[in-house]
This record gives sequence, C-alpha cells and structure tokens, in this order.
Amino acid sequence: MTPSLPKEFMQRPIAHRALHDKADKRPENSLAAVQAAMDAGYGVEIDLQLTSDGRAMVFHDYDMTRLTGQSGPIRQISSDEAAAVTLLHSDDESIPSLQDVLELIDGKVPLLIEFKDQDGAMGKGIGPLEQDAIRALEGYDGPLALMSFNPNSVAELARLAPHVPRGIVTSSYDPKEWLLPADICDQLRDIPDFDRVGASFISHEVHDLDRPRVAELKAQGVPILCWTVRSVEQEAEARKVADNVTFEGYLAAYSG
Repeated sequence: MTPSLPKEFMQRPIAHRALHDKADKRPENSLAAVQAAMDAGYGVEIDLQLTSDGRAMVFHDYDMTRLTGQSGPIRQISSDEAAAVTLLHSDDESIPSLQDVLELIDGKVPLLIEFKDQDGAMGKGIGPLEQDAIRALEGYDGPLALMSFNPNSVAELARLAPHVPRGIVTSSYDPKEWLLPADICDQLRDIPDFDRVGASFISHEVHDLDRPRVAELKAQGVPILCWTVRSVEQEAEARKVADNVTFEGYLAAYSG
C-alpha cells in the first residue's frame, strides 16, 4: 500500500533549500538556513548528492563552484573533505551531511528530501545515494517525504523504505532548459511513472501547473506540491492548483 503524504506537508509552506539568504550569511542547504526555516515555522526542503565514499551530503549542484568557489564535482571528494569545505556567503558554514540535518530538525518540522539524479539521463544508474540516505533515516521520527526527478530513484526508494512517502518532481521538461535528450523530456513530461513507482505525491514546476496531467492527478486525490515560488503574487496563483508551495526569496504566509 502506498503511504500517504503527512498532513503537515499541506499545512506549512516549505522553504526551498531551507530558508537561505546570502545577505544574512545563510547559504542554501546550510544548517543555518535549516535553523532559520525551523525558527520561522516552515517545512524544510533539501537536496542530496553523493560523495566518493558513498555518503549522502546536503548539496544541490553536481559541481561545487557556484556554492563553494572550489571547482570539481562533489562526487569526486570524500564526505570528510566535503564537510571541510566552507560554503560561500557564510562565516564558517560547511557542507552538511544528511545526518547533520536530521539531528538538527529532529522531527520538529516537515522534511522534504530531493535525491538529485545520479544517472545523468534519468535512467537506472542509481542506488548508492538512496541506500546511504535510507540508512541515515533509520529510526528518524517526524514528518518526512522523499522525492526525485528520476522515477527510477523513486522506485528504489519505494523498495528500500516502503513505509516512507515518496513523490516525483515533475516539470514541463522544455528541452531548451534541460540537458536531456528530447525523447526523454517527451517521455517524462506527462508523468507516466506515477503508479509504477508507487508515488504518494508530485512536486510540479510552478509555471506548468495548468498541465492536464496535473489536473488529472489532483482529481484522483493526489497531493500537489509545486516548485519554486518566488513571490506572494505567484504563491496566490499557484495555490489555485497546488496544495502547498516550495518557496524562496520572500517569506510565505504562515500562521502557526
């Protein structure tokens, strides 16, 4: 039986890569950004990437340059090396491990974890990232959901942790915006894998919420999250379809 998305994921706006703000020395996916989101009563969304020693680190990009000033893929350094890299726009924030974030949140707010595609083409070259994350999540108690753009990753999460809600991150898959072959974009665009992978929800691109397939899933009672909302006005429009928003760059309304 597919696990249901906890109701908390529809009640609290979700801070995209946590509540980051360069001006306040809170880089995206940093512990400082996570703490700020918790202090504000928001849910937290984070990204996972894999290191050379097979550990799940909380980091968005494949290459480290934009976020650390150090070039090269995070996958080519160890978790200890990653933990020693200082994030830009911070005093001493380094790349946290998933375990670091779990210990900080400790079930206090909803945690939405995105697994970045490790295959490179949304294929079946996945496994180690999912395995290490599920190992870290063993015994975690609190509102939790997992997701990935790669449906094969979602299927692996269903196999490894069938009790944890999982979803597909979905998009218009405009080939001009994706480093993917057009046929793969065409295949993924209408979310054909939802039932196959035992998904509990989708998180859909905010500019594409009028897609018929999104309406079809919503009519079936599937929770619809969306990414990434960047203004009060955009949030109001998105909520005409989406049950909740993943936001950044402003403070989403929340009365807790």
